[in-house]
Amino acid sequence: MKSDWRVYGKKADFKRLADKYSIDQVIARIIRNRDICGDSDIDMYLNGDIKDMHAPKDMKDAVVSVDIIEKKIKEKCRIRIIGDYDIDGICSIYILYKGLLAAGADVDYVVPHRINDGYGINEHLIDNALSDGIDTIITCDNGISAYSQVKYAKDNGMTVIVTDHHDVPFDMIDGEKKYCIPPADAVVNPKQTSCKYPFKLLCGAGVAYKLICLLYERMGISDKALEEYREFMAIATVGDIVDLVDENRVVVKYGLKHIEHTANIGLRALIEECGIDISNISSYHIGFVIGPCLNASGRLDTAKKAIELMLCQDRDEAHNMAKELILLNNERKQMTEEETAKAIELVESTGMTEDKVLVVYLPDCHESIAGIIAGRIKERYYRPTFVITNAEDGAKGSGRSIEGYNMAEELNKCKNLLTKYGGHPMAAGLSLNTADIDTLRNMLNENATLTDSDLIPKTWIDVPMPVSYISMGLVEQLKLLEPFGKGNEKPVFADRDLYVKKADIIGANKNVLRMQLETKDGCLMNAVQFNVNEGDKIPEAGSSILVVYYPDINVYRGIASLQIIVKEWKE
Repeated sequence: MKSDWRVYGKKADFKRLADKYSIDQVIARIIRNRDICGDSDIDMYLNGDIKDMHAPKDMKDAVVSVDIIEKKIKEKCRIRIIGDYDIDGICSIYILYKGLLAAGADVDYVVPHRINDGYGINEHLIDNALSDGIDTIITCDNGISAYSQVKYAKDNGMTVIVTDHHDVPFDMIDGEKKYCIPPADAVVNPKQTSCKYPFKLLCGAGVAYKLICLLYERMGISDKALEEYREFMAIATVGDIVDLVDENRVVVKYGLKHIEHTANIGLRALIEECGIDISNISSYHIGFVIGPCLNASGRLDTAKKAIELMLCQDRDEAHNMAKELILLNNERKQMTEEETAKAIELVESTGMTEDKVLVVYLPDCHESIAGIIAGRIKERYYRPTFVITNAEDGAKGSGRSIEGYNMAEELNKCKNLLTKYGGHPMAAGLSLNTADIDTLRNMLNENATLTDSDLIPKTWIDVPMPVSYISMGLVEQLKLLEPFGKGNEKPVFADRDLYVKKADIIGANKNVLRMQLETKDGCLMNAVQFNVNEGDKIPEAGSSILVVYYPDINVYRGIASLQIIVKEWKE
């Protein structure tokens, strides 16, 4: 689908910024476009370090939680961590488990089984904990929506600490939100309105890391041990697709730099088995290679396999475990391709393309890949999309959204139809009775206020920049803006009146468009566009086109040359 091109018009004294920070004015414009404005914020963006991260003690109930944990350690009470089965949950469990062990706690962990248990803490897991003689439950990456479950644990005499980062559920009463905080002994979640922590967008592993920082300080443990936990916070931050701003950006920059020297045998084995150069690891590798392998364990088997890999101390065993995760991920890929094709056929054949919100029911689809398929359908049709599958106790679904549609709040409006739900503005999960799927589809579409304009993807251009302005130095300076991801998107540039000298399709899968372009002043520039679909129109030689692009350096047989990576082109 062609997008609507728009140019940022944000103002600043770009020359002053360029001079102050020794950067090109193009870089200054991009930073302003990311709403990084004051000098202190710009300095944090460009030069922020671990020492600039916010104080954990400022997070509501963090100190209370450490008080409780310290007391439980002294009393030799048994503690159980209950996490989640995705990459954020895996990293959260790892950080809490290793951190509590180092502090002397009698601690174990449980990962809910995606199909048998579903998301988060439940009464079955609480009953198991009671039978096992557990005194205290600590949740991570879940729990904020578990009011009744936490109450059940408390009614049975347990101590409960909730650590989470998801949106706090609420009821609308007389037009106002009344938030439903679970009745735990402590709730650590920066999204609580009463929490004064200055940064609200941590992932679950980030919240867990902050708690362990405070615990180590209290117990007099060297903060040198925190370095490894930052690597896992970085992995979770990228993998859970939270905004790469403020201290998220700081920890991801730090983590990517230090993973090269990681002491974690399991992480190193997985990176090596995936064929990644550990000295040149990027957010792309975490998001699209390492992350899917970790997630695959929780999708098709049990996330305990990923955690056990990270805890493994034997190199050969770690490599065998890593290979198993890669095989699981390959199986997941094949299943995803098959079910995505079914989803597309269903959308096209049932008139669903007229809906503003897509609700696709794939009864036989493995529920673990519903979210991936929802993301692909959302990208193809640019509609908020829910993919619902049959489950043990009815139906389960995952949703992926577009800008302007708060998926968590829209589900909240339909909560009478749902047996369970939760999530973020851009992604959510739900459970319901199969008989209510059509009713949910109708209700979501009736409630939707999306306009026709909302349903056209937008490409925001950072700088309309002639390709003749690109230099090796500018491409190097663009690296100052990394890591890229949600909230710190890769910059987009645009140029017009580019004469197409050559254009052809190349690649083993015939999905790469290669062009040679020429500007009006005679500057030649090679260009490539990836992921071209069969049947897509390509520019004709001799025509003039507009492009949105990103500048790049191509190295071939040891010779470096400039090129542009084309995101989209128009005549």
